[in-house]
Amino acid sequence: MTTIFALGALMLSATLAGVTYLTARQYIVHQRETSVVHQAFVNASLVRSSLRGPHPNIPQILLNLDNGPGVQSIVQLHGQTFSPQITGRSDAVDPAVRRVVATGHAATQVSSPRGAPEITVGVPIPAVGAAYYEITSLKDVSATLRILLLTLAIGALAITLLGALVGRLASARALRPLGDVTTAASAIARGKLDTRLVTSDTADLADLVSAFNSMADRLQERIESETRFSSDVSHELRSPLQTLATAVSLLEARSNELTPRAKQAVFLLSAEVRRFQRVVSDLLEISRFDTRSAELALDDVLVDELVRRATSPYHLDVEVHRSASDMRVRVDKRRIERVIANLVENAQIYAGGVSHISVEGLDGVMRLVVDDAGPGIPAEEREAVFERFYRGPAARRRGVTEGTGLGLSLVKEHVALHGGRTWAEEAPGGGARFIVELPVERT
Repeated sequence: MTTIFALGALMLSATLAGVTYLTARQYIVHQRETSVVHQAFVNASLVRSSLRGPHPNIPQILLNLDNGPGVQSIVQLHGQTFSPQITGRSDAVDPAVRRVVATGHAATQVSSPRGAPEITVGVPIPAVGAAYYEITSLKDVSATLRILLLTLAIGALAITLLGALVGRLASARALRPLGDVTTAASAIARGKLDTRLVTSDTADLADLVSAFNSMADRLQERIESETRFSSDVSHELRSPLQTLATAVSLLEARSNELTPRAKQAVFLLSAEVRRFQRVVSDLLEISRFDTRSAELALDDVLVDELVRRATSPYHLDVEVHRSASDMRVRVDKRRIERVIANLVENAQIYAGGVSHISVEGLDGVMRLVVDDAGPGIPAEEREAVFERFYRGPAARRRGVTEGTGLGLSLVKEHVALHGGRTWAEEAPGGGARFIVELPVERT
């Protein structure tokens, strides 16, 4: 029964994990491919317009394109290849894609030529005798899918183990009547003649219980009869038997441990399921950013009120500069409050807490500054701290386990969704400083 429960839990969890992974993978990849193709056509149109001008500076044109990280832009014009990232390389684009584009048709290819997945989009520009190519790395999508797969696999393993535990407890419960029969028979054999089985509501066990109790009654009657007969012969034999029966009764007294263990098993199973849903949201939250499906619910709010409300649960003093006292921002309050909370919690978990937090107004932007009391972030890691699941050497040395490695990544995504930017630098008094800038409207 334990094996059946374990196999059943494994099959169910593996099926659900497989369906979840394949569905999420198909959706994420499709959305990313659609987004990449759309952006490539937009950039191709911009390149075409720029090439029509006199003396076009092609490398500068490509640098001015709205490309994110991991995107390579290439222009082939009159047999020459231009690209800020791979200057002089003509083999960056797959020949099959170039052949299709040469016929005047756009082409899209997903491949892994250098061990990393990427999407190549080729768009012909016949008006100027050129071709535009865009190569977009899918490393972030691949990393997200690996994390999702690992999470689902761990969840499936945990559910399998819990299924085996439940099966073990269920089998023990199912075999308990037989155990009770064994215990009662042993007790009667040791002289506890009044031992009886509790009447069972199960039809299959009721006959067994009735037969056993009848046998015990007859046995008790016979033994009692023989005891009365022998009592007159020797009183000395009865006293040791009574003492033995009392001792055996004390030894056979047990507490029922099965029900608490069953409840504990159910509690552990429930706690483990609650813990998987929380990552997909983040991954879904991350996935929503990857698939560009995140939406903003914008409201006009005062900067002072927004920051103080977000920091109130942490009992922090906020320095609001005069330049920010009358500022309004049009933002998604939930997301910006989450940004502030993530920065504060990051400081509390990894850097000894927030040492200073302030907000000020600059030319057309609101600037939020959060300083922590930690050792600071090395210059070479200030970009990496915003990557997903990144944990710096300081966090690893301290053995910090509370964080998920997604907090600062989500900060960057939320801020970017509002058209703002965020970065880290060294605080004047030591420690790390995180800065968030958002566009504002002044009243």
